[in-house]
Amino acid sequence: MEVKKILWPTDFSRTSEEALPYVTSLTRKYDAEVHVLYVIEDLAHHEGWYGEFGRENAQKLMAHSEKTARQRLDQLCEKYMEGCPLYVKHVAIGDPAQEILKLIGKEQIDLIVMTSRGERSAFSFGSVSEKVVKNSQVPVIVIPLKSGIPKVLGGADDQASSA
Repeated sequence: MEVKKILWPTDFSRTSEEALPYVTSLTRKYDAEVHVLYVIEDLAHHEGWYGEFGRENAQKLMAHSEKTARQRLDQLCEKYMEGCPLYVKHVAIGDPAQEILKLIGKEQIDLIVMTSRGERSAFSFGSVSEKVVKNSQVPVIVIPLKSGIPKVLGGADDQASSA
């Protein structure tokens, strides 16, 4: 099997961080690119909260979310991906599973490495992981989680534990 491009989808949680040792090991073994993907939930499909939210406000919120996501991806890649030969950062807006599957074809991904669930899942196998495994045209390595409660990377808990 030839692996030139590995996709690591992240939601910036500690749960997604548990895939990192596998991502870096496989990247070194195959001398592969790492594609790191963060997906922002599209607010356009939601009904207004407590009245009319307004398209302009939604656009401002989405622009801010994208800017913040790109900054966090930069921090994440600088902190954890130094040993990888090449990493490419992606930010998408939409459904996480659909955006992961779209990126496979767009970037000609050879392998996906992801954890069994993300930050918001209360189950041992989350809906995004399930959809990706069931619909992917490339192999998916699903990392079972060791930790119990997910925490967000770069958040207050992460900074306090690294101090």
